[in-house]
Amino acid sequence: MTVVTTTCPMDCPDTCALDVHVDEGRVTAIRGSRGDHPTTDGFICSKVGSFAKRVYHESRVLHPLRRKGAKGSGEFERITWDEAISEITTRFQAIIAGHGAEAILPYAYGGSNGFVSDGLLDDYFFARLGASQIEKTLCAAPTGAIATAMYGKMPGVAPEDYVHAKMIVVWGANPKASQIHLIPYLQEARRRGAFVVTIDPRQALASKEVDLHLSILPGTDVVVALAIIGELARLGAIDHAFLGAHATGARALLDEAAAWPVERAASVAGVDAGAIREIARRWAEASPAVMRCGWGLERNTNGAQAVAAVLAIPAVSGKFGLRGGGYTLSNSGAAKLDVEPFFAGLKWTARTLNMSKLGTLLTEPLSPPIKALFVYNCNPVATVPDQNSVVRGLMRDDLFTVVHDQVMTDSATYADIVLPATTFLEAWDVKRGYGSFVVGGVKPAIAPVGESMPNDRLFARLGQAMGFDDPQFRTTSEECVRYVASHLDMGNGRKPDVDALLAGSFTRYDFPGAAPVQFETAFPRTPERKVDLRPSILGDDPWSFVAISDPRFPLSLITPASSRMISSSMGEYNFDELFVELNPGDAARRGIGDGAAVRVFNTLGEVRVRARITDRIRPGVVSMNKGAWMKSAGNGRTAAALCPQNVEPVSGGACYNDARVEVEKTS
Repeated sequence: MTVVTTTCPMDCPDTCALDVHVDEGRVTAIRGSRGDHPTTDGFICSKVGSFAKRVYHESRVLHPLRRKGAKGSGEFERITWDEAISEITTRFQAIIAGHGAEAILPYAYGGSNGFVSDGLLDDYFFARLGASQIEKTLCAAPTGAIATAMYGKMPGVAPEDYVHAKMIVVWGANPKASQIHLIPYLQEARRRGAFVVTIDPRQALASKEVDLHLSILPGTDVVVALAIIGELARLGAIDHAFLGAHATGARALLDEAAAWPVERAASVAGVDAGAIREIARRWAEASPAVMRCGWGLERNTNGAQAVAAVLAIPAVSGKFGLRGGGYTLSNSGAAKLDVEPFFAGLKWTARTLNMSKLGTLLTEPLSPPIKALFVYNCNPVATVPDQNSVVRGLMRDDLFTVVHDQVMTDSATYADIVLPATTFLEAWDVKRGYGSFVVGGVKPAIAPVGESMPNDRLFARLGQAMGFDDPQFRTTSEECVRYVASHLDMGNGRKPDVDALLAGSFTRYDFPGAAPVQFETAFPRTPERKVDLRPSILGDDPWSFVAISDPRFPLSLITPASSRMISSSMGEYNFDELFVELNPGDAARRGIGDGAAVRVFNTLGEVRVRARITDRIRPGVVSMNKGAWMKSAGNGRTAAALCPQNVEPVSGGACYNDARVEVEKTS
């Protein structure tokens, strides 16, 4: 038995330090390290704790495969790596000759948020090819755009500093599902007297864990945030001295907030006006106070405006300068990788296509048309809006599809070539935390299972097979780790410890201090070094509110994260049945009982599941977890089949929560 130290690179803010127990080359346990990691503290989520099930699952792709049946049939034959590489390069060369390289579309998101596996050799290969670029908009596009415009992605309050806050607002986030290590700090803060508020259409934390829950209608976050700002002004709680010294655009924001009195906002959001006033009053009185802005509020047409208004609340009230005071969104901006030396002058100038509109890209006229799709680090059939159009596109006989994945996903069943990918337990990588302030090394704990290959080795091999003689295609995985270590700026020119990364350990930041204090040791990275409260990217009507409704489909559908999956990962074994959650009143009006078979439908499609009746979901809203696989629903369709392809106008982000549906009982 040996214990291998490594870092979890999965799409989660925590970036945990792991101890992987290995017996005779096989993973037997995965546990949280008890070292000096700022948040892990010896425990990890059950998802990663059971990750060995994925490593050895019956659906694991062990060898390269070629389709031998109809598309979508799941019928494949084993081939060699040489045969797979040869077929891919031959098809790519023919497509380039007939339609140009932009007819090839790489499609990747963030299956593991590592620098080596995403955005290095893969991007270099497709840039060298001249393929189309993909705009990553399934998540964090509006939040990223606004955080950059307003604060320059200033590092936020560290999770461990939440214990110092006297008030905490968790807005549009469910830490139990996607940031489990924040929970102990919330609990400790409450023990110390903090007032904890959650704002979300669905109450994820139990009533005993929070002091106030505001169950707003999806898409109304912007008006509630503006009403809070307006109420802060009425209370005399605007910090004009701070705004004069550290912000621009405050007058325009305050004027807009005045147009949303509490009663008006409460009526639109479907909540009690008194609750909004209480949040504003307690926020005004609390010091320090921290806003945990999540990604749920961005998933609609009003997403960018909502994020801008929410992130303005700490600024207008001057809640900075103390440990535990300010806001947290993504802390990824604390470190930046310089890829220019790796690209050595190579520019990727091809067209950029929005990944949230994959169904349209594959089914409607485009010049040049997409003739090849290369999928890795994601499972688009399970995650991309308008699932039915995505499937129709993947069924095209003239579309050559390659999927590089660890298991036979829903997307892989539509591929022409399926390539076996390593898990993070079998590969090298570097993970920058976007919650915890660490940069961690990902070190192989076991040898690759079957003939699986990591991303960087695959794209190095494809580059050589295409006849490219660039030295980048001859680098090793360890050399990629060393490149990242030497070109990753953690602030003030500080670099991560390369030996620590290669040992599977991590480097902490120094702001000075392991965690930043906003406006003391961390400042806006905007051109003027100030908060821009009226960012120009919001256009002429920066805090506009658009009401989304359809009388045919009166229920708003939200698709939150599951505590059993990371996006769609682990859905092959850890999420057998998809449910729809309804409020008791909505269920009663439709004659739906708990556990009843129902169809959830709109003009895009329908999903057949069972109902769960719960008062944790507000009236007028239904909820189905995102990322579910087709096998989990009665008709082989999931929540993505009901979500529209329309995108948020500022950033192009996916508007999952614009979905409007009806639910009816089936026999």
